[in-house]
Amino acid sequence: MPDSKLITIHNPKSPVAEAYRILRTNIQFSSLDKSLKTFLITSSGPGEGKSVTTANLGAAFAQDGRRVIIVDADLRKPRQHRLFEQPKKTGLTNVLLGEAGIEEVLIDTGVPGLSLIVTGPIPPNPAELLGSQRMKQFLQEIKGTADVALIDSPPVVAVTDAAIMAAEVDGVLLVVAANASRIDLARKGKELLLNVKANVIGTVLNMVEEHGSDYYYYYYYGERKKKKKRGLENVPAASI
Repeated sequence: MPDSKLITIHNPKSPVAEAYRILRTNIQFSSLDKSLKTFLITSSGPGEGKSVTTANLGAAFAQDGRRVIIVDADLRKPRQHRLFEQPKKTGLTNVLLGEAGIEEVLIDTGVPGLSLIVTGPIPPNPAELLGSQRMKQFLQEIKGTADVALIDSPPVVAVTDAAIMAAEVDGVLLVVAANASRIDLARKGKELLLNVKANVIGTVLNMVEEHGSDYYYYYYYGERKKKKKRGLENVPAASI
């Protein structure tokens, strides 16, 4: 059973799940001229919720009838295997080293339409492996396997991994934690992405308090039963 933080799976009628669906819709309309399939999801620093955002967004796309693959490319601090409660023995690094094919490492998450590729064994040289020609080929090959591929990467300011991959995907989302991210770091993160000519399609403001006006408007329109006030664990403001 996936982690309870995957609110789009465990509580699809919640306002948080609705925010992920709005984010999904915004992404779908972010480009009308070109079909976008591969998305890198990163943050400026650690603890901003990029991995939980990736997992919930992947579930939201799958619930819309898309074939979705989440790829955990955070070879520094992988988390997707924990969120979906899967082993990470075999995964992305095995593909990049020529030890396995994409189909061999796909994991069924239990969510219809949603598959997962975990990191696999962590190498001593993550940046070199993620910047390899084989990684570029992988990002092209995965387009033939999925309608949407979400790549969970390390924070862009901390290490070079995200910037290396950003230029090779169709679009990049920068996750920013409300009231937690330093503005200068968030700006630096975006600057680093733009420096490699990444297609930054938007910023996701994360960990937003649920008692804003939009939150109450949702309950007025939909579910009206009272809920306890939640913390700032992972409540996105759907924005592009």
